[in-house]
Amino acid sequence: MSTASTPTSATEHLHPATTRTLAALIVGGAAAILDSTIVTIALDHVSTDLHSTPTTIQWVVTAYLLALVAAIPLSGWAQSTFGGKRSWMATLTIFVIFSVACACAWNDTSLIVFRALQGFGAGMIFPLMQTLAVQAIGKASTKVMATTIAAISVPLALGPVIGPVLGGIVLNAAGWRWLFLINVPLIGVGLVMAWRLIAPDAPRSPQSTRVDVIGLALLIPSLVCIVLGLSNVASDGGFGQADVLVPLAGGLALIGAFITWAVRRGVRAAVNISLLRLRSLAASSGTLFTAGATMFAGMFLLPLYWQQVRGDSILSAALVLVPQGVGALLARIVAGRLAARFGARALTIGAFLLTALATIPFAVADPDASGWWLGCALFVRGLGVGAVIMAPMMVAYADVEHEEMAHATMVTRIVQQIGASLGIAVVAVVLQNSAATDVTAGYQTAFWWLIGITAVALIPAIAFRRESLDDEASATKG
Repeated sequence: MSTASTPTSATEHLHPATTRTLAALIVGGAAAILDSTIVTIALDHVSTDLHSTPTTIQWVVTAYLLALVAAIPLSGWAQSTFGGKRSWMATLTIFVIFSVACACAWNDTSLIVFRALQGFGAGMIFPLMQTLAVQAIGKASTKVMATTIAAISVPLALGPVIGPVLGGIVLNAAGWRWLFLINVPLIGVGLVMAWRLIAPDAPRSPQSTRVDVIGLALLIPSLVCIVLGLSNVASDGGFGQADVLVPLAGGLALIGAFITWAVRRGVRAAVNISLLRLRSLAASSGTLFTAGATMFAGMFLLPLYWQQVRGDSILSAALVLVPQGVGALLARIVAGRLAARFGARALTIGAFLLTALATIPFAVADPDASGWWLGCALFVRGLGVGAVIMAPMMVAYADVEHEEMAHATMVTRIVQQIGASLGIAVVAVVLQNSAATDVTAGYQTAFWWLIGITAVALIPAIAFRRESLDDEASATKG
C-alpha cells in the first residue's frame, strides 16, 4: 500500500493513517533539528579537548551546513528510486551512525569528516519529512493542510529553544560527546515508528528515476559554493575577501549553468525548476527565501545579544529565549484558522509586520532595559516568526501534482537555506563593523538591519493571490 494511496481527502480531519505517518516523521526528524542547534554551544569545549584551534573547530559547524545543503537535490531522486519509506529509514540510519561516529571522534579532522556525513543525512531528512507529509494528505482542505504543516514544523519551532538548553545541561553534566549520543534513542524510536507506521511505496520505473548527473554536478557545487561564501562573510566581516568572492562567483556561475540546463531538460532535471511557472510555488519560494533570512538572522543575533550585551551565560541566554519558542508554537496552532479566514497574503504580511514590530525593542534597548519587557517582545516576535512560514508552506503545494511534490519541496528548501545564509551574513557583517567601539550600539544597528530585512521580506508576500487558501488549492495551474 502506498503512502499516497490513502491520502486525506478534502475533509476537516486527518485520516488515522496520515496521523500515524506524521507522528513517525516528527519523531524521526526531531533529532536532526535538535542536533543542528545543540552542538554550537560546545565548540569551545570541543576545541580544548581535541587540542584544536577556533578556526579549525568552526568547520564542525560549516562542514555540517555545507553537507546539509548539498544533500537537498538528492532527496527527490532517492525517493523516486528507492521509495519514500526506504529512503526515510536509510537517511535516519545514516544520520544516527555518524552521530555515534562524532561522539567517538579522536581529533578535529575526524570530527569534521563525521560531522559532514551526519549533515548529509540531515540534509536528506528535512525535505523527505516535508514531502512525505504533504503527499500523505493529498489534496486536503485548508484546515488539514494547516494541521499538517503545523505538526511537522513544531520541531523547527522548538529546536532553537530546546536545543541550546538541553545542550547546556548535557554539556555541564556529561561532556560534549554525549551531545551526539542524545540522537541515538530518539532515532531508534523514529526508526521503529517508521517501520510500523509509514506505509511502503513502490519506487518509480528505472526510466523515470534516471539520475541527472550533469544537473547534480552543476547544482550541488553551486549550492555549496554559495553557502560557503556567505558563511565566510559572517566570519570575515565583509564581502570583499577572496574566500567570499571566489566561492560566491563560482556558485552563481554554476547555478546559472544549472538553470540553463534544467530549462532544457524539463521534468527530467535533478530539480524541476519549471514548476516555478506556478504562481503559488513561485510566490511561496520567494517568501520562504526572505523568511529564511529573517528567521535565521534573528536566531543568530538574539543569543549573542543576551550574552554580550546583557552578560548572560550560554545556558541563561537559551532560557531567556524560551518565550519566543512558546509564541512560535502558539502561532502554529492558530495560523491555519487565520489563513483560512483572511488568506495567505494577509496572514504572511501580518506575520512579517508583527515580527518587525517586536524586534524594535531590541534596536532601542540599552543594557539596563527591563528583561520582562524584552521577554514580552520575544513572545510577540515568536508569534510572528511562527506564523510567517505557515501560509507559504501551505500555498507552495496548492497547484502541484502528487508526483511533483518532491521537486517542489527541493525548490522551497534550497531557497530557504540560501536565504538563511544570506540573512546571517548580512547581520554578521553589520555587527562586526558597528560593534568595534560600542557593543550596545553595534547590536542596536544590527537589529535595525534585521528589521529592514523583515520589511523587504514583505515584497514577495504581496505576490500571493487574494483568495483564501481553499480557493488557491482549487485554482487552475499557471
